[in-house]
Amino acid sequence: MDTNGNLYTFIYSTVMVIVVATALSFTALKLQPLQEMNVKNEKMQNILTSVRVESTAETANDVFAKYITKSFVVNSKGEEVQGVAAFDINLKQMYKKDAGERELPLYEATLADGTKKIIIPLTGKGLWGPIWGYVALESDMNTVFGAVFDHKGETPGLGADINASWFEEPFTGKTIYEDGKLIGIRVHKGGKGAAIAAGDTEHGVDAISGGTITSKALEAMVLDCLSNYKIYLENNKK
Repeated sequence: MDTNGNLYTFIYSTVMVIVVATALSFTALKLQPLQEMNVKNEKMQNILTSVRVESTAETANDVFAKYITKSFVVNSKGEEVQGVAAFDINLKQMYKKDAGERELPLYEATLADGTKKIIIPLTGKGLWGPIWGYVALESDMNTVFGAVFDHKGETPGLGADINASWFEEPFTGKTIYEDGKLIGIRVHKGGKGAAIAAGDTEHGVDAISGGTITSKALEAMVLDCLSNYKIYLENNKK
């Protein structure tokens, strides 16, 4: 065959495409279990972080089994749903359903001191892409014990700082109800000291300076997601 001819070039290109595609597909299949394990470990670590329990990718599974003593699913009436695994629920897809059809995950942590915390997953939309997180509540279903947030593509040094400890830590001790009404956590524009200046020390935290849009998107995410658990929270206050 003439190696300079069009037929040779076509056959060679076709064979190379098939070989490369096959190699990529094989690699993707081989790596898929590892990728799924990494996603699972990261999710467990985030849940644990919301209740201030440290873990690594290597220890996440064991630590999760130790401290997360119950995981379950509730419907729009706040009732537990049997036969559904909380960990396997795609929260983003679930929120695309009508409110009455949603089945939402919850996690209960039992800490070393014997106290129990309820952990609520969050999902929302930031300035440039998805944001998500977990809020852990005390048994009064009102006081925040801890919170952890993350994002896919917020601006570095600005909105991306929602996953910084200095932004997350002030959520601890805040309350999500005001005069019996679920309000979530207010995020006040103005940077450091904005919540104090607004006289909102019970329910408010400072927004990220220069990252107001992401901060307010996070505020909306917290309230929107907590609202879906409102009946459960009010039925289980202690």
